[in-house]
Amino acid sequence: MKTLTCVAALGAALLMTHSAFAASAVAKACAADIKAQCADVKPGGGKLKDCVKAHFSDLSADCQVAIVRAAAVARACKADVKQFCADVKPAKGAIGDCMKEHAADVSNGCKDAMAKAEAGNK
Repeated sequence: MKTLTCVAALGAALLMTHSAFAASAVAKACAADIKAQCADVKPGGGKLKDCVKAHFSDLSADCQVAIVRAAAVARACKADVKQFCADVKPAKGAIGDCMKEHAADVSNGCKDAMAKAEAGNK
């Protein structure tokens, strides 16, 4: 259970968009890697994110790809998150839910990044 919490924290740290599908993909692809490389790191304060960055080259190819895709979505959707979800508290899935509510309103770049990430996760 601790590993799942760490993976969820990593997903939150990596994904400014907190996109549900991207966070789920990172969690699935990286659970074993995080357990192996960062098991002693507690979530919070950015330490898990730092550990993953430090061990990026040691992570599995699937985990690396999931993180890169998630980062691309975060970059592409950053302005949309600020525009549509600025008042949303970053509770578990809250920003992802907000982005889903505004899916028709987000920029084309954000839509494209989310679609590419989703297609790659299948």
